[in-house]
Amino acid sequence: MNDIRRTILWVIFGFSMVLLWDQWQIHNGHQATFFPKSKPPVAAAPAASTGAAAQAAVVQTPVGSAQIAAEVSSKPAAAREHVEVRTDVLKLTFDTEGGSLVRSEFLKHRDLKETGKNFVLLDENKDRVYVSQTGLIAGAAGGTYPTHKTVMAMAPGERELKDGADELVVKFESPEVGGVKLVKTYTLKRGSYALGVKHEIVNNSPAPVAPQLYLQLVRDGNKPVGEDSSFYSTFTGPAVYTEAKKYQKVEFSNIEKNKVEIEKQSENGYVAMVQHYFASAWLLGDGIKRDLFMRKVDTNLYAVGMITPLEAVAPGSSKTVEARLFVGPQEEKKLEALAPGLELVKDYGWLTILAKPLYWLLDKLEYLIGNWGWSIVALVVLLKAAFYWLNAKAYASMAKMKAINPRIMEMRERLKDNPQQMQQEMMRIYREEKVNPMGGCLPIMIQIPVFIALYWVLLSSVEMRNAPWILWVTDLSAKDPYYILPLLMTLSTMLQTALNPAPPDPMQAKMMWIMPLVFSVMFFAFPAGLVLYWLTNNILSIAQQWIINKRMGVPPQFNLPKFK
Repeated sequence: MNDIRRTILWVIFGFSMVLLWDQWQIHNGHQATFFPKSKPPVAAAPAASTGAAAQAAVVQTPVGSAQIAAEVSSKPAAAREHVEVRTDVLKLTFDTEGGSLVRSEFLKHRDLKETGKNFVLLDENKDRVYVSQTGLIAGAAGGTYPTHKTVMAMAPGERELKDGADELVVKFESPEVGGVKLVKTYTLKRGSYALGVKHEIVNNSPAPVAPQLYLQLVRDGNKPVGEDSSFYSTFTGPAVYTEAKKYQKVEFSNIEKNKVEIEKQSENGYVAMVQHYFASAWLLGDGIKRDLFMRKVDTNLYAVGMITPLEAVAPGSSKTVEARLFVGPQEEKKLEALAPGLELVKDYGWLTILAKPLYWLLDKLEYLIGNWGWSIVALVVLLKAAFYWLNAKAYASMAKMKAINPRIMEMRERLKDNPQQMQQEMMRIYREEKVNPMGGCLPIMIQIPVFIALYWVLLSSVEMRNAPWILWVTDLSAKDPYYILPLLMTLSTMLQTALNPAPPDPMQAKMMWIMPLVFSVMFFAFPAGLVLYWLTNNILSIAQQWIINKRMGVPPQFNLPKFK
């Protein structure tokens, strides 16, 4: 019965890992690992297609996309230029066509693939399209107004945040289109990844106008560089948040199939584009009506955004709409301070209720220790201490089973030709020794959600990026360059298996050794921080099991595999 219990535990563990892995792949927009469905190939989108095609994305009103596209295409091409501005944390590139943000470089975050370069999120080139755009559409009243294809003039001013200054202002002003002028003012603050964006609509026509303001993020559907591994992938795509339906993310493939099930209208919330560690989001104040949309706008090009109708602007007057554009890393505390629900772009999945307090504790430990690697070790130690009595109960049950195992083995051999009597005798022994053969299962199963939640915390936290631990581990978000941690992880798993008595059945013995080894292979592709967490957990589990076995009078014994 002891070997049956262990086999059941391994089967449950193995099946849970298989389901978890398969759902992780689906959850992050990949094909299922074990039951994949065919998926059409995704072609790269040329940067030039961002223009007129993106107009279709903003049409969620009675005005047709053909009207907007015709308006854009009817204008003669005007001179445009890229303008670079810089703060202490950002180097941004604006396009005078529409005053759009077309490139964002983070001065405090290094690129993991190209040594010596800063990480770039927004970009527009032949290989990538990821830009932020705003403009005006006419709505049901008809008319033509400045859009993100209207070439604007940049006002003179500083292009770099000077020492001692706290903010940098960048202003773009459009020519009159349909008697309306659009003035965009970006305000960049020291140390901040959130840009204030003021849209001033000036009506110089002889009649009132009631345009609609759109704010959108346009991106190709390709995974970020380095995120296409079958062993290591996270969600990439658009998301919206409203107080009514909370966080709603949609895979690009569902947009392709017109399966976008989000709240379409709201007076609060945000729209965002999310990828591993980083995000961009448009934020409007509460109480402002908005239509939310996600649309495919061209081959492998998608948009998420919002449209807000404006009250009529009288001739000779103006109206101002304040918004914020976040372009930065998913630092949880800073996201929480910016807007309700914005921290959810750091997606912990279905275990958020456990993951958030674990991250809070990990952050406090890092504040005290000053090293994210040692903070991971400390957190696992605290978790093992919190679950000490549960683990002690499980290991005590295992020790009792191990102590009576020779007696069980002798009885099985003696009654192998009489299964019914063997079962009765086995139950009698369990009653006499007060042993529950399944006593070690429940305490272990209770802890699994907590450790899976911690797994997602470590996988999702941008703080691990470029964070060193010791010696050769210089980046906890990257693979161990010498595979020392994965090798130690595999050895610790083998040691755990060897400490358990070998089942008499050869097939069970093979499963006891092969399954943990197979799962250990995955850790060679995982970030060093995740492997460190599992390795620490393994070592502490071995130590606790060793101590409890000795207390129970069951000396540790190594049982090596026999595959003959």
